[in-house]
Amino acid sequence: MYKWIERDMTTNTLQQYCRHFLVSSALASAALSSFSAQADTIDHIQKSGELRLCFEAGYIPFEMTSKDGRYVGFDIDLGKHLARSLGVKFVPVNTAWDGIVPALKTGKCDFIAGMTVTQKRNLNVLFADSYIKMGQTVLISPKLKDKIHSYRDLNNSKYTVTTQMGTTGAQGAKKYLYNAKLDLFDTSADAVLQVMNNKADAFVYDFPYNAMYAAQHKGKIIHLDKPFTYEPVGWAIRRGDQDFLNVLNNYIKQIKGDGTYQRIYHKWFETDTWVSQVQ
Repeated sequence: MYKWIERDMTTNTLQQYCRHFLVSSALASAALSSFSAQADTIDHIQKSGELRLCFEAGYIPFEMTSKDGRYVGFDIDLGKHLARSLGVKFVPVNTAWDGIVPALKTGKCDFIAGMTVTQKRNLNVLFADSYIKMGQTVLISPKLKDKIHSYRDLNNSKYTVTTQMGTTGAQGAKKYLYNAKLDLFDTSADAVLQVMNNKADAFVYDFPYNAMYAAQHKGKIIHLDKPFTYEPVGWAIRRGDQDFLNVLNNYIKQIKGDGTYQRIYHKWFETDTWVSQVQ
């Protein structure tokens, strides 16, 4: 059956042919796997009737826990509306930030909310089109109001700066406040409490979080509200998931065009009616 190979090929040529065949087979297999991965999320959502969103509660005003134990916030409302538009149930999946990408990769959720788009993160996940732009700002102790007027003033070894580990706040602090002492914490709440309790001088984090925190703690903390970084925020999904990426990008265009996005944005960023509902 294979005599033509023996007749027409030398040993070296046959070995080369086999190598090419194995490589081609591997590439074909990878392509098929990639194709399957692209279809998996949409198929899973349709079959399960659920849209599962990973986030870390406590990220004001994106993802929070209400006094009655419900998850609420800007990202939660966007997720609920997307689920309704797909005709499926919305399932919130509260996840510690340092384990959120592994949770996505292992299928515990379909996408991640509130993740700043960076090139390094793009090596592990795909990002849908950004749905909001942010930057890092600083909360400082009132005792420093006459000494600290900009983030640059904190770049001194005599100051202690806090933020949450694994965030772009940590990246920004390391990049721009490299002379300051940097203390990293598991949660943003723990990090900012160091400033509130006079155990640290400043807290670096996303503008919306800091703006809301300062508004809720007037006189106890000061917000230097000029962002010193540029950070687009988007939904993260599994690599190779082009079909689901298309769904998310089209959804973002739709809600920004029909007024839905502005209505949800107004609720969480331009009013404070929700503040009394959260812990």
